[in-house]
Amino acid sequence: MTTLAPDHLPRCRWCGAAPDYLAYHDHEWGYPVADDVRLFEKLCLEGFQSGLSWLTILRKRDNFRRAFDGFDFRIVASYTEADVARLLADAGIVRHRGKIEATINNAQRALELVDEAGSLATFFWRYEPQAAPGPQVAAQTPESLALSKALKKRGWKFVGPTTMYALMQAMGLVNDHAADCVIRARVTAARQTFARP
Repeated sequence: MTTLAPDHLPRCRWCGAAPDYLAYHDHEWGYPVADDVRLFEKLCLEGFQSGLSWLTILRKRDNFRRAFDGFDFRIVASYTEADVARLLADAGIVRHRGKIEATINNAQRALELVDEAGSLATFFWRYEPQAAPGPQVAAQTPESLALSKALKKRGWKFVGPTTMYALMQAMGLVNDHAADCVIRARVTAARQTFARP
């Protein structure tokens, strides 16, 4: 399902819901990512989104980056209770103690995962599906369920299978752009030239 964007070309219908979505859709969503900090950021933001709209998180993303040291998990892993208090007082982000503490926990688990796998990207890309289920028809897949279980086993939080599929969509492990979305072919080309970690 698509909608016509201001340039009169078809885009995934969801990005027509608000102007903030269009740049994210056209330049980020679905393009393959191997950068560990970007992967960690997206995983954390997906966790913060739980129960909220992605638009809310997208509009606060710069505030989140500032508050969490650019989501450099090497720094976030050393956060203390004083940092939790600082973050709970920050009106620019979602002030949810459980999600804040999960982000710190996940940063600590990310350090362990880098020691285990060499990088977060190496670990996450192991779960790239051999065949995608078809554009925008699934909320979770066997691969997102397996990734969720693997992370939970390692002590990660807010990493359910639906959240992990959203991560896979956003970070390019699948190309979930609608079949007639003008960006789908661009993402396909980017995935073809992407060097898997």
